[in-house]
Amino acid sequence: MTDVEKYGPWAVIAGGSEGVGAEVARQLAADGFHLVLVARTPGPLEATAAAVRDLGVEVRTVAADLTDPASIAAVTSATADVEVGLLVYNAGANTHGRAFTEGDLPGFQGVIDLNITAMLALTHHYARPMKERGRGGILLVGSLAGYVGTSTEAIYGGVKAFGRIFAEGLWAELREYDVDVLELVLGVTRTPAMERAGLNFDVPGMHVSEPVDVAREGLAALPNGPVHVISGNEQMVERRMSGDRSRLVAGTEKIMRLLVPRH
Repeated sequence: MTDVEKYGPWAVIAGGSEGVGAEVARQLAADGFHLVLVARTPGPLEATAAAVRDLGVEVRTVAADLTDPASIAAVTSATADVEVGLLVYNAGANTHGRAFTEGDLPGFQGVIDLNITAMLALTHHYARPMKERGRGGILLVGSLAGYVGTSTEAIYGGVKAFGRIFAEGLWAELREYDVDVLELVLGVTRTPAMERAGLNFDVPGMHVSEPVDVAREGLAALPNGPVHVISGNEQMVERRMSGDRSRLVAGTEKIMRLLVPRH
């Protein structure tokens, strides 16, 4: 159970319409949190909001593309009259998975804007009042991609590495104010987004997590930052911390070509 007295009464979930974000919403609602759900596509967003309202909490929705600078004002305006004690930033897909020389700069900029620019803007907005109140939580969803570069994830891996280092620094800053910060590192997870991307979940030896389990584990780990790796991926992280980077990158590249279709 997530402590609504410490992290409530309202939680903002960016990327809250499906997959891990939707499961986080359901679990927080069951614990009594009121929610602001943010996602790009109105249909799944409203469907999740309706399901969560059935649990007896208030839910607001913001249909916005977080790569658009105007989206930040839309989210903060929607929460101007409530106290947000928990920010979950789950919006961080690889929206332009291309080799660097084969992609285009606007596409890569979108990956940066979604994973860094918008994340920093929302975190900055909600972290300050949490610090002043002396309570709250910030959960940033990261990825194993942030531990190693591959040909189609040079940008995505880079932004996820940034997110982890940022979370560690913010944790160090806010811990004395009783504001918890956690970078939740996901591996392959059976989400609708990954299914749409055509991921092969049947690669031999690949650990695949389910969104409901990821949400439960992540919320439970929130007080124990700055970084938590979802169960089943710990050995992968250890391998990706190897000093022999050329061997590591080459080996990971082979796995990625089995996991993700080439464009």
